[in-house]
Amino acid sequence: MSESKAIYIFPGQGSQYKGIGSDLYDLFDTAKKVYEEASDILCYDIAKLSFENPDGQINLTRYTQPVLLTHHVACLRVYQELAAEPLPAYAAAGHSLGEYSALVLAEALSFGSALDLVRVRGELMGEYGEGEMSALPVDIDAAKEWSDSHYCAIAGINLSTQTVVAGAAADLDVLEAEFLKDNPRKRPVRLKTEGAFHTYYMVEAARRFRDSLDAVEIEQPKIKILSNYAGTYHQPDPAKIKANLFFQLFHPVNWTACLHTAMADGVDTFIEFGGGIGKGETPAEMRPNLESMIKKTARSLEKEIQYFPAINVETIKKVASN
Repeated sequence: MSESKAIYIFPGQGSQYKGIGSDLYDLFDTAKKVYEEASDILCYDIAKLSFENPDGQINLTRYTQPVLLTHHVACLRVYQELAAEPLPAYAAAGHSLGEYSALVLAEALSFGSALDLVRVRGELMGEYGEGEMSALPVDIDAAKEWSDSHYCAIAGINLSTQTVVAGAAADLDVLEAEFLKDNPRKRPVRLKTEGAFHTYYMVEAARRFRDSLDAVEIEQPKIKILSNYAGTYHQPDPAKIKANLFFQLFHPVNWTACLHTAMADGVDTFIEFGGGIGKGETPAEMRPNLESMIKKTARSLEKEIQYFPAINVETIKKVASN
């Protein structure tokens, strides 16, 4: 791995679960300090919320985003502590919310500033957003035909064969029923979100979020960072980074373009920090969120890559030992 060109990757909403980070907190003072710092900044106990999920709060956007950012940073710092020689990050990227964790890694945002931003971002998206999201197993052109005819919009381009659409719940119900009728072997997947994120439904949230973006201190990043909005690397100008974060709220997450940009730039090693998906009940039972998208994109481009998850104690120890 020492000669690899590595990118650190951070997942977004949908990768939260009850108990997230509890294994790291129990074993590593480094992780405990991250959670204590986050709790001081947020003025509530993020560890208790993450580990116990009182009243199902972890799936409320206002809490989901700080929960995930905190877990991302805890995983990252534990890896940096355990690895004798942490693999240098050539670049960083995050899916939606994960882009803020990438900015922390690149030292463009402090952990505290990023937490303040995602706290406000989550509150606004939860308060002013409405609707839901659904992943369709089709390319963007086909997905756009379906979304346009049902007052929905493209919210994310995860793969050349998977596009997320979003809109009012009733509109999505009709869209999915008609889609299944025409494509009985291709099943849409309704996502765990509170609104039609990254579409026109988020314009008011973005307008109000701009005040927070204008006020925050962003430095020139020390490594390259991929922009969900642009699908290419952020320009180093902090003002332009802020503008891209503003537009990201109500434009599709162009994840496929981000991965294409990285691989075209010679990135051959991907390390995914934080989050987890699956039906298990403990961090050890969870699977990484973005692995499939990364590997499928690499195959489609005929690129040879290495992929490593760093999402719980076991996987972090494994990648740290390489």
